Amino acid sequence: MRITRYTDYALRVLIQLALQPRRLTIADMARAYGISRHHLTKVVHQLQRLGYVETQRGQTGGVRLACPAEDIRVGKVVRDMEPDLALVECFHGEDRCAITPYCQLRVVFEQGLRLFLETLDGYTLEDMVRGERRQLIRILEPPSFG
Repeated sequence: MRITRYTDYALRVLIQLALQPRRLTIADMARAYGISRHHLTKVVHQLQRLGYVETQRGQTGGVRLACPAEDIRVGKVVRDMEPDLALVECFHGEDRCAITPYCQLRVVFEQGLRLFLETLDGYTLEDMVRGERRQLIRILEPPSFG
């Protein structure tokens, strides 16, 4: 199982926001992770549409979590952000595989995906930062000026 870069970035944004009580700018987050501000803008927009973050424009604007980190389940974020969790062709109705009627691979992959997502559902965003908070903040802290 492999998640898309889009989902990876979404999880990174949420982790960084879980560490900060104040609003962060997309530019600060992009700089902290060394990733494109343009890509991060798309990710943040989707997270805002899904209700994970709140955004505010202007001089005092930025991004922050829309709810407490302990209320955000990692599995739900992955389900919401991933465009397609079909691991093999036969997960879709347009299957052209000759052995599908007799193949057990689909059953095995369905079970594996279910267990993967159940495992992720067992963790919250708060779990992702608990215990390593100080180190994560040090690494991701935007530089202070003045």
